[in-house]
Amino acid sequence: MKRSCNFGESRRERGAAMLIAIFSLLLISVVAIALIVSSGTDSALASNYRTSASAYYAALAGLEEARGRLLPNNPNCIPLPPNVVCNPQPFLTMPLTQVVYIINSLNGEVVAPENPGNPSTYSDNEYFQEFGVNVGSRVITRIASTSPVAGMPGPMYKWVRINAVTEQALGDTQVPGSGVDVDGDGSIDPFTLLFYNPANPNVPGTPTSPGLVGMPQTPPSSNTSSQAFEITSYAVLPNGSQKMLQYVVRPLLPFANLNAQTFNAALTLAGNNVQFTGPGPSAASFIISGQDPCPGAPAMLPAIGYTNGASSDTSSSNISHGATPAGNYVGSPIISSPPPPPAAASGSIVNVSSAMNPNWLTPAGLDAVVHDITSGADAVITGPTTPNSFPAGMSATNPMTIVVNGDLDMTGWRNTGYGLLVVTGTLNYDPDASWQGVVLVIGKGRFVSTKNGTGEIDGAVLLAETRDSSNNLLPTLGAAYFSQTGSGSNQGQGIRYNSCLVSNALGPITYKLVSFREIPF
Repeated sequence: MKRSCNFGESRRERGAAMLIAIFSLLLISVVAIALIVSSGTDSALASNYRTSASAYYAALAGLEEARGRLLPNNPNCIPLPPNVVCNPQPFLTMPLTQVVYIINSLNGEVVAPENPGNPSTYSDNEYFQEFGVNVGSRVITRIASTSPVAGMPGPMYKWVRINAVTEQALGDTQVPGSGVDVDGDGSIDPFTLLFYNPANPNVPGTPTSPGLVGMPQTPPSSNTSSQAFEITSYAVLPNGSQKMLQYVVRPLLPFANLNAQTFNAALTLAGNNVQFTGPGPSAASFIISGQDPCPGAPAMLPAIGYTNGASSDTSSSNISHGATPAGNYVGSPIISSPPPPPAAASGSIVNVSSAMNPNWLTPAGLDAVVHDITSGADAVITGPTTPNSFPAGMSATNPMTIVVNGDLDMTGWRNTGYGLLVVTGTLNYDPDASWQGVVLVIGKGRFVSTKNGTGEIDGAVLLAETRDSSNNLLPTLGAAYFSQTGSGSNQGQGIRYNSCLVSNALGPITYKLVSFREIPF
């Protein structure tokens, strides 16, 4: 049998394996090249991100150094003009014509942001975009950065600027004429300084919600508004990467409705038909004084302040010396600077209604104050109780905020308390006890003492009846009650106003962030 063989098909398939191998190699090469390109792109992106992030955090470090150095208790505190010292910084207004720079020059380089149009000295051209004038025309204060420590280089920002802020300055610097109409009046104001008003009832014509408001150079003394500041930080890395970030901040006390300016007398009786009875004539050491011993204090306050909401109010006639010598009540019939000579008797017992924050003249407003304090207190104690339930560790260097929901009986407590004490019931005070700071008796509004002693209260005391016997909120303030009527000559040393102890009791000032943005180049 003859076998037939067909070689034609095999000849046609010769070289196929080679082509497949070549195409496979080409495909692998393309994939490899793509992976290499992708890897390079990823590396470039990662490098760009790292440099961008480094510049961002360098600028952020500048912002935080500036915010930290605004704190009065910072050892490197910056006193913003027109202050010459850091405390009490938040209550003075920084004018628009003043600018403070923190300079962070590295390796002997020249950092001169006040020289416009000179990139080699890191000029601050952003200021012109916000305010329409070159920063060199302003009064400039230059302060060295504290970021390098122990010879180690700090963040590589070049400068940080601190200045007052206006509606125009808050606008988009890439859009000429833009701004933020914070008071809703339909115009962008380039000159009026901005303040943060937490409640707004004291500023006529402003919105009723908390927020920034435009106010004159000096805010009304009766409101709780505080000036807003703009902090701008500019960072440049050695590779040329740069970032500019900006905060708007405002000073904040731990309790938004409470500060040293809240008090208009050493002892304030807020309400209608209030009652005050002092000890008898033998209690020569019992003194209520509005003379402020705090260094740099601008004013003398009345010894006893009361509110009078209606013509039928009997508060003035209800304040009895109890035959205590009239000269033991020392204060001023007005709040002024410089203080007038000390006045006694009627000149130191004053209707302070017009000077008080309106929030403190209503039960709802004072109830909000108590709620605010309670939420941040070191200890909240249910009464009736005694000082034995106070937390340990309270001292002059560690003042505390203590809230007693109910009655507090201090009988037999011969110690000194420090800080802020709130009692919503009756405070049964022992004149052997002392307190340095603030005492608020808001609720029942009763301060009673029938004992003898040699202690005193230094700071400020305020009484207000906001709730009835069933603990329901009253529609209007009731009759706050103060009575110190023990027998004998030792009725305590009384109450002496001290704004330093008031501020210390309220805790350190912080600067709250109102807004944050990155400024594009």
